[in-house]
Parts: sequence; C-alpha cells; structure tokens
Amino acid sequence: MESSLPTLLLQLLHGFALWLISSVHIALAMAVTLHALMKKDEVHTAVGWIGLAWLAPFGGALAYWLLGINRIGRTGVALGLREAWQSEGDLAEAFAVPDEAVDAPLGGVARVARQVTGKPLLAGNSVLPLSDGDTAYPAMLSAINAARQSVTLLTYIFHNDAVGEAFVQALASAQTRGVQVRVLIDAVGSRYRPTGVLRRLRALDIPCASFLPPSFTRVLSQVNLRNHRKILVVDGAVGFTGGMNISANHWIRMQPATPVHCLHFEVRGPVVTDMQRAFATDWAFTTRERLHGAPWFAVPQSSGSVLARGVTDGPDADMDHMRQVMLGALAAARQRVRIVTPYFLPDEVILSTLQTTALRGVAVDIVLPVRSNLPLLDWAMRPQFDELLAAGCRIYLTPAPFDHAKLLVVDGAWALIGSTNWDARSLRLNFEYNIECHDAELVRALDPLIDTRIVHATPLDADELARQRLPARLRNRAVWLLSPYL
Repeated sequence: MESSLPTLLLQLLHGFALWLISSVHIALAMAVTLHALMKKDEVHTAVGWIGLAWLAPFGGALAYWLLGINRIGRTGVALGLREAWQSEGDLAEAFAVPDEAVDAPLGGVARVARQVTGKPLLAGNSVLPLSDGDTAYPAMLSAINAARQSVTLLTYIFHNDAVGEAFVQALASAQTRGVQVRVLIDAVGSRYRPTGVLRRLRALDIPCASFLPPSFTRVLSQVNLRNHRKILVVDGAVGFTGGMNISANHWIRMQPATPVHCLHFEVRGPVVTDMQRAFATDWAFTTRERLHGAPWFAVPQSSGSVLARGVTDGPDADMDHMRQVMLGALAAARQRVRIVTPYFLPDEVILSTLQTTALRGVAVDIVLPVRSNLPLLDWAMRPQFDELLAAGCRIYLTPAPFDHAKLLVVDGAWALIGSTNWDARSLRLNFEYNIECHDAELVRALDPLIDTRIVHATPLDADELARQRLPARLRNRAVWLLSPYL
C-alpha cells in the first residue's frame, strides 16, 4: 500500500498533464480556427492555417501567431490624418475628371481603380521615363539641389556607396539652405550591404527614420511587411517614383561590379500631391509626425496631358488594390498587353486571367530576366510557363545585366508604373506605390523601351521547357510550392 500511493499520484499527475496539454491545444486550435474564419479572404489560406493548427499541436498556433496575423494598422484614418489632409486633397481634386473621360474599354480600368482606391483620376500631369541611374540619379539630385522648401524621400534600399553618398550630400546641402528634409528607409532594406546610411544621416542631423524595424517577438511576421515604395517629392511639386533604389549598381555608366538595369519616372502635376500623401502616411506611422500644408504640399499646377491616379497597396486597408487594378487592365485589354517585371509569381487568378486574355486574341508579351538576383524565384517561376505558352502568351528572357524594371502597358494608351512586382510579396505582403496613367503619348515613349528589351531577349518556347531534365523539374516544382512566401 505504501509504495502504491506515489504511483497513483504520478498516474493522476500524468493524466492531468495530458488533459491540460490537450485542452490547451484544442483551445489554441479553436482560436486559430475562429480568427482564420473571420479574417482570411481566401479559402485555401484559411484551410491551410486551420489544418496546421489542428495537426501540429502548439507549433501550428505559434506559426499562425507569428506569420498569419496582420498587425498593421497604418491607415491615415487611424492616425487622424484624413482631416489634416482635407485641404490638400481638395486642391488636387480640382483637377479631377470623370472616368467617362477615358474612352472605352479602358474607361473600365479607370472605374475599377476609382472604386478600389476611392481616388479620382487627375488631369494635367506629365510623366517622363528615366532609364537606369544614368538618367534618373542626375535628375533626382538636380531636383534636390534646386529645392527651396521641402524634400521627402522614401526608399527600400539606400546603399552607403558612391551614389548613396551623393544623395546624402545633396540632402545635407538642402537642409543647410533651410529646406525641410525627411528621409524614410525600410528597416530590412536598410540592412542590405553596404550599410550605414542611417548613421550618416543622423550624424548630419537630417531627420530620418527606419520603417517597421522587426522586433524580437515579431521578427518573422514583420520581415515580410516591408515598405517597397520609392518616392521622392521636392517642394511638393515634382516627384520621382518607379522601381529604382538608391544604389551604385543602377548607374551603369560607372561600371559597377553588379550592374542592374531599372526604370524610374519624373512626375509633375496634381498627382504629385498623392505621392506626398503616401509618404506622409508612412512617415506619420513611423514617427507620429504629421506633415501637412506648407512646405510639404504645394498648390497643384497643370504640367501635361497625362490622366493619372496614385494606387497605394499594402497589407492593411489598401490590400489588393494593385492586384484588382491589374486584373481590371487585363480584362479591358483588346489588342496588346506588355509586362516587364523582374519577378513573376502571380497567383492562380492572375495567371488564369493572363491565359484568358491571350485566348481572346490579345497579344500578351511578358518580359523577364533570364536570371534574377534570387535563384529560388527563378526556379519557382518555371512551372507557370507551360500553361502561359500554351494559351498563346509570349515570354522573353532578357540577358544580363539583371533587369529590375517594372511596367505594365495596355492597348497603346494605358500604363501602370511604380514599384510593384508580379509576385505574392509585392501583391500581398509589401507596401507598394504605383501610378495609373492614361496617355497614348506616354505609352509611345515606353514602347521603345520594351521593344529594345525584346530585341535583345531570347523567346522562351515549349520545346525548351520540355527539354528540362527531371532533377531540374523536380527542383522547380518543389520551390514553386513556396511561391506564396517568396
């Protein structure tokens, strides 16, 4: 009897521990199930997280807590900025035009963008393409050097190299002249080598900040929520946006060790106000400083014939804006769609829409680098090509140097320019900024840039894909399974 009592107590404790562990697992799995059911928009995403929570005790719930919950509440409404910007919005909206000003069927794209973003299409803009750092950086530095009131700069990567130093010196000189300067760099992008730009800026007393530094408890979730936008606004009147970071790699004429082609744009007109509002939202989220009125916003002036609308996108209230605009453009296309992107991993809906667009008789050209800077992405892209080629899409692979340009052109009259890539990271996880442009003259300036890429590219055909060896096919398919997270 004396020896059986400890045994009985151990059995009771063991049974209680099993009951407690099971109860906690069930409670956590139920919590994940309820949250996923209420918050997830896609069935396969909800089912995946719910299954992981039930089948992987504790680990599934932990993964969902780290990776599955969107904790970003970054909108202007939440920060109380909408009222502060009302006057700036009213000024820009004096240039608003109805969507009916755009001829059908591209008027349908304009309606989609207005419904999605809640912003009007603005007349009176000019958009000038700037190829590589050879043309973009001198124009940007010249604008900063001519600044009289304010300079705001948002970028994903800001290298501490010769080009980075040129921008630091221009910003410091502007501040010395009495210009108000604000610089926002993504926290992950700022850690790309070479590093140290934030320290340089702070040493010069230039107001700067790091966007969403991943904390210890949220390092996995926040490593994906990156600010991939590239926005420079000078005196509230001239803006620059596109795909170009600040790096000597883009200045091809200087013969960098790792040259990277890209495309940027100089923008003037009322849509620059929207660019500044996008910067101000991110700056306020990061620093709690509100930028409104002078010297940040200028009275908009007509500068050209382009009808334009800013399209913000990100894992918050702006979720899926870019994706829906892209789908609207593909649905409206009647003659030709031209896509230039460094990374191509769209979801099944976009892939199916591209195939349908080609099957309707629309010429669909997709221009990609033969090799990007991310081998995993190169492998994951391959399994998508068979069905696209079978539907009639044409895929062109451009040779080195790596081409980082992003561009979508439809029917010779509509273009989407900005920072977004055609992959899940850009379309679901990053904060992006693009501009929808309606203007045949602008597209006539963009078409030769695409033509040049195609002339030097190698067309991909089904026979080449069929010749891939089995190990390469298996590797590509295995990596393709990770495409939602690449």
